[in-house]
Amino acid sequence: MNIVLLEPEIPANTGNIGRTCVATGTRLHLIKPLGFDISDKAVRRAGMDYWKDLDLSVYENFEEFLEKNPGAKIYMATTKAEKTYTECSYGPDDYIMFGKESAGIPEEILLKYRETCVRIPMIGEIRSLNLGNSVAIMLYEALRQNNFEGMNREGHLHRHSWSEADQL
Repeated sequence: MNIVLLEPEIPANTGNIGRTCVATGTRLHLIKPLGFDISDKAVRRAGMDYWKDLDLSVYENFEEFLEKNPGAKIYMATTKAEKTYTECSYGPDDYIMFGKESAGIPEEILLKYRETCVRIPMIGEIRSLNLGNSVAIMLYEALRQNNFEGMNREGHLHRHSWSEADQL
C-alpha cells in the first residue's frame, strides 16, 4: 500500500504516520511544500527509532508525484466525498492520499478524482479527524481487504507475563 501526504504541515502527524507505515510495510509519499524539515526533531521523535526504516519518497509537487507514479490508482480522503472509505475495493498497490491539516486536498484535484474520493463518517459539526488517525483508519481497512498480506497476524503471549491474571 501507499500513503500520500499532500503538503503536510504538522511534523508530529507525519512522524506518527511514518511509524504506522513502517509497522505495515507501507510506502510513504510526501509532496512539498512541507510545513517542516524532514530532519526536524519532532518528526523523528514522533516516528521514534522507526524513521530510519521508513520507505519514503519526497516530491517537489503533485505533478512530479503523478509523473513518477504513472497509472497509480489514487483514493482521495476528503470530508467532501459521497462514498465512505469502506465502500471501495483497495488493491495491494493502491494509493490513499490525504491533504494538509488546515485545508485538505484542493478542490481542483478532487474534481479530477471524483470517482475515488472517500470519506470517514463522522457526526455533528466536527471539521475532521486528526490526520494520523485518519491515515490509520483507512490504511488498516485497505490492509484488511488484502488479508494483511505479509503482516504478523498472531501475537504470542508469554506465560510469565500473565502471572497476576492467573491468581484471579
